[in-house]
Amino acid sequence: MKHSFKVLCIALTFLAFNNPVKAQFSPPDGCIVDANGECIPNTILGALPFLRIIPDAASGAMGDAGIATNNGYNALHFNGSKLPFAEEDSGLSFTYTPWLRNLGLNDVYMAYLSGYMKMDEFQSIGASLRFFSLGDINFTDIEGAPAGSGKPREWEAAIGYARKLSPNFSAGLTAKYMVSNLASGQIVQGIEISSATSFAADLSLTYDNDIVLGAYDGKLRVGLALTNIGSKVTYTNNPTRDFIPTNFGLGAALELNFDEYNSMTFALDINKLMIPTPIPSKIFDENGNIEDNPDYDREGDPAGGPDGVADYRQKSLFSGILGSWGDAQGGFSEELQEFNYSVGVEYWYDKQFAVRLGYYYEHPLKGARQFLTVGAGLKYNVFGFDISYLVPTNNVRNPLDNTLRFTLLFDFDVFRPDDL
Repeated sequence: MKHSFKVLCIALTFLAFNNPVKAQFSPPDGCIVDANGECIPNTILGALPFLRIIPDAASGAMGDAGIATNNGYNALHFNGSKLPFAEEDSGLSFTYTPWLRNLGLNDVYMAYLSGYMKMDEFQSIGASLRFFSLGDINFTDIEGAPAGSGKPREWEAAIGYARKLSPNFSAGLTAKYMVSNLASGQIVQGIEISSATSFAADLSLTYDNDIVLGAYDGKLRVGLALTNIGSKVTYTNNPTRDFIPTNFGLGAALELNFDEYNSMTFALDINKLMIPTPIPSKIFDENGNIEDNPDYDREGDPAGGPDGVADYRQKSLFSGILGSWGDAQGGFSEELQEFNYSVGVEYWYDKQFAVRLGYYYEHPLKGARQFLTVGAGLKYNVFGFDISYLVPTNNVRNPLDNTLRFTLLFDFDVFRPDDL
């Protein structure tokens, strides 16, 4: 059963990336509807979704908020330009994230190694390595006959540079290389499956300033991150390639120091995928009859014809990014549904012990991920430890339901000569 589930995941992923939406759009309802006229999800589809998995237990305990928090260890995932403002001059972290643990799968997980170093007062560099394992599986053909075994794997390597442009403002650039090997060498309906590869870049900005709020001093941070701006990919020799999860992220964090020992941070992140919204091949006309959707394929080959590939899938990289802000067939209201929200709170005692709480919200028609998160952190001398736990708040299953995530931190500042 475990192997069957993993094979199903791979099959569904392949089908989602290579088939248009088979439903009809209802203009009066402003959504895609099923046979009963009920609105159904129109989730944005993209390849290499593992790139958007939060690799940090501290942020994972704050509803996945991390664009503007004061955490340099895993900054490259959220916002590389935070590095010059990190409290420590250098650090290394390792995160282990079990995946689908609720289903009894013990060999599906993500591991993330990340580190950074301040070169001087203004410049910082960082690097990270992400590895996502889908376990060992036994492949079968369409008739259920054995078709060999495989070890689906995905990984990403990143290196980043950030620099202060003023005492309160910094910019960052991160370069990435990604590989997704789901079923390389397998033949599906006469088509050979290969690995998908892509190069990408992140662009980020951070504003960090000391403030006084009432009787307390603190910091206000605002971050903007455009991540995974990279080449489209394919798992076959199909000339139509799929978008990777290019993302717009805007975050703010307010840190207040109540006294020498107690501090608290409030964080808010807003994210939106900058890839085209799927468009169905059918639409209801003004009389309520189903007809071909004129917006589905305008390139001379009608939907279902010799080509029949949706126009939204054939857009270029930058056309897809720019068009993603106004391409939803449901108009502005559907565009607003594509924003996701993360809210988190973090309390520190004596900079040694932390407790965290967060909430994540995604619209029901755009994925419906909604969950609470809790966690704690401990830091002593050179070592630190973070843990997070996810609690679902709706009936949509999450791969991290009731799962613990762990992060180990190593602060190398204690080894500096002036600290000995």
